[in-house]
Amino acid sequence: MLVTDDTLLGGRDLVALIRAAEQGGITSVQLRMKHVTAAELARLGRAVLQAVRIPVLVNDRVDVALAIGAHGVHLGPDDVPVAMARRIAPPGFIIGASVGLEAELENGALADYWGVGPWALTGTKRDAGSALGAAGFARLRGYAGARPCVAIGGIRPDDVAPALAAGATGVAVVSGILGSDDVVAATRRYRAL
Repeated sequence: MLVTDDTLLGGRDLVALIRAAEQGGITSVQLRMKHVTAAELARLGRAVLQAVRIPVLVNDRVDVALAIGAHGVHLGPDDVPVAMARRIAPPGFIIGASVGLEAELENGALADYWGVGPWALTGTKRDAGSALGAAGFARLRGYAGARPCVAIGGIRPDDVAPALAAGATGVAVVSGILGSDDVVAATRRYRAL
């Protein structure tokens, strides 16, 4: 999963970057745009939905995700509760939840997948909490049952194998892809691992 970050765009075209990452092998994208208005997020989300064939999820904003016909939403502990989003979501709408502490398990109980992290210290989400590493990830993964868990937070290529070994279904990457001058090559490296 590619997770976008408006601070890493550096004037580059968001849609073009996501299309390049899709070419490199990402299987989904989460639009995390913390410094844009809801209207701009909706405009960008519609453009991405038209440009790619992979699932597009909107971070934090279930209202925007539903309004633009996104495939789903990813919710953190300070967002609309997952249970509330589930009540208004249409069938097939994907709801992901951030889980980094045992205290966040209840909110994630009705989510389709968990983003578990941070795996390592991360510069793209300074309030993410303490690094979990493989042991912390595996501990939280143990509460998920059959629910897929994606490792997120400071994921580098060398972290892919340990994350999968700890029970991750996949990884969510921000700067490891968007921080690269060659998004296709960076994505392919993660995908190959």
